[in-house]
Amino acid sequence: MGLLSTVEQTMERWTSALWARVIPSPRRPGEVVAILQRECDDNALILDRQRVLVPNAFVVELPSESHRRLTAHTDEVSRHLVGHVCRHAAEHGYTFAGPVAVALQPSGDESVGRFLVRSRIAPR
Repeated sequence: MGLLSTVEQTMERWTSALWARVIPSPRRPGEVVAILQRECDDNALILDRQRVLVPNAFVVELPSESHRRLTAHTDEVSRHLVGHVCRHAAEHGYTFAGPVAVALQPSGDESVGRFLVRSRIAPR
């Protein structure tokens, strides 16, 4: 029974660590949320004095194991991340060329804890 309990605790820690990277805590934004916000800030296009266009299509590439664990919750996580991007854009007066979308995909890089975020402006 001790071995099973240890394995269960280890899996719980891994799952908690993964969710901490994706979903922010009340005290600080999650790493993925912060990177999505930075993607908006870094790739903002100033169109005129009152319009700043930012990316609206994001792809988060996760290590295969992390992606596999999130497969059952992909829609929930994507909606959560979209909400954070939209909130950040509203706070900064950014506009989008189309609807905001965040896709989670497996990465070819199997480095533990490493993920990549790509963004682009996708018209309606």
